[in-house]
Amino acid sequence: MKLGVFTVLFADKSFEEMLDAVKEAGIQAVEIGTGGYPGNNHCDLDALLESEERRTEYLQKVEERGLIISAFSCHGNPISPDQSFAKESHDALIKTIKLASLMKVPVVNCFSGTPGDHEEAKYPNWPVTPWPNEYSDVKKWQWEEKLIPYWKEVGHMAKEHGVKIGLELHGGFLVHTPYTLLKLREATCDAIGANLDPSHLWWQGIDPVGAIKILAKENAIHHFHAKDTYIDQDNANMYGLTDMQPYGEVQTRAWTFRSVGCGHSVSEWSDMMSALRTYGYDYVVSIEHEDPIMSIREGLTRAVTNLKSVLIEEAPSQMWWV
Repeated sequence: MKLGVFTVLFADKSFEEMLDAVKEAGIQAVEIGTGGYPGNNHCDLDALLESEERRTEYLQKVEERGLIISAFSCHGNPISPDQSFAKESHDALIKTIKLASLMKVPVVNCFSGTPGDHEEAKYPNWPVTPWPNEYSDVKKWQWEEKLIPYWKEVGHMAKEHGVKIGLELHGGFLVHTPYTLLKLREATCDAIGANLDPSHLWWQGIDPVGAIKILAKENAIHHFHAKDTYIDQDNANMYGLTDMQPYGEVQTRAWTFRSVGCGHSVSEWSDMMSALRTYGYDYVVSIEHEDPIMSIREGLTRAVTNLKSVLIEEAPSQMWWV
């Protein structure tokens, strides 16, 4: 496995400055934002799609620093009832898939999206309980009329381009658990898989090692994010785990994103790395920094230090002892 970073945390730096900072941090791979919520500060999609020379130059800058591009990421909502944002998200996704294919980047990360509750809706609707029955009716309509048709088309398009889709299992979107990911994959194609981020599993009560076993057995982990979550049980007793307070309300929130090792022990992160290796994932572990009480420098340094102590980088030896 290689250590990577989602480079949107360096949005204030130029492309070259970002790459230098990544190399200096001892990281081997970059995951680059191409649009949607993370922005596209380090990737001009249209310019790169139009020019082979620019693509060659872009890759050369990455490779001459001993780095690889693990994924392009465009986290938007391509099935949003906001038609303008849906189109923006869809266009960025399609362009990103095409660029990834041209540049031999194997994975495009994104969200599954969430539609409204009917054709004329103005806002997304995320049902999280089966009763009253209207919620189940909404979910059924969303999956059958919006989610599956969209990803059936885009998934096959990605597969034809030799690109895998890594859906981040993120609350607020229809695909947010191992079950919903596998359900969509079965209804579409095997280009659809997970960009597995344990931070979004913990607050849902899902054990990341268990999720790794479930998904990896189906060869459905396409990429892996490294971000932690701290659960404050006292606050959870008050607000529950579907806490709607802004992320900045750290003192009162039920859970908060943290740098690796600051929400769960390094031992637990070691268990995840071992599970990934055991069940066949041998690609990039990409740090995503969203820690509200640490600077970018300190949060990234902490994550790099902790992950380097548990990451399994070399191929296993023969079992000479048996």
